[in-house]
Amino acid sequence: MASTEPEKKVQEEEENTTATAAAAAAGEEEDTGAEFAPIVRLEEIAVTTGEEDEDALLDLKAKLYRYDKEGSQWKERGTGNVKLLKHKETGKVRLVMRQNKTLKICANHLVTAATKMQEHVGNEKSCVWHATDFSDGELKDEMFCIRFASIENCRTFKDKVEEIAESVRKSDTKEENKEASDAAGLLDNLTVSEKNTEATPSKEEASSPST
Repeated sequence: MASTEPEKKVQEEEENTTATAAAAAAGEEEDTGAEFAPIVRLEEIAVTTGEEDEDALLDLKAKLYRYDKEGSQWKERGTGNVKLLKHKETGKVRLVMRQNKTLKICANHLVTAATKMQEHVGNEKSCVWHATDFSDGELKDEMFCIRFASIENCRTFKDKVEEIAESVRKSDTKEENKEASDAAGLLDNLTVSEKNTEATPSKEEASSPST
């Protein structure tokens, strides 16, 4: 009797374990058909970048540095994609660069007639230039250095910026010539009007009898 009691107990435990496992399996296979509505409904939000009205003329991966005047050293600004964006209406082109992942703007300025790219001394993969930048929410005179993965990408970037700057210079020259021409025309008209006024006698002079 003493030897059969433990065996009986073990057998009962095994049966209970088997029954529990079977019930669990049956529960997993059973489809209740219940549907649960989400507690909080999230609405889709349109995300704007400010680039919707612009066309990308260039888009290259690079690393940007800013020259710290106080510390007299270059400081890393971020790694990301530098873009040259042309506005669809005004035709103006700006240089924009955002950091990877965070998308924080690390460069944001117009390419103007004064924009000049220079190769960084001792590194053909880098360019240096000055700009009035607005990436920090206020206009600042900055000196940037950008480094690309290849010499080819650096040259492509440099050539494209210089091409745009040259186009702006030509456009500004045409506008200045037009303004000068318009101003000259106004002066000519004014001179002619003054001459006509001097040549035309007044009513009193025309009606006065000769002595």
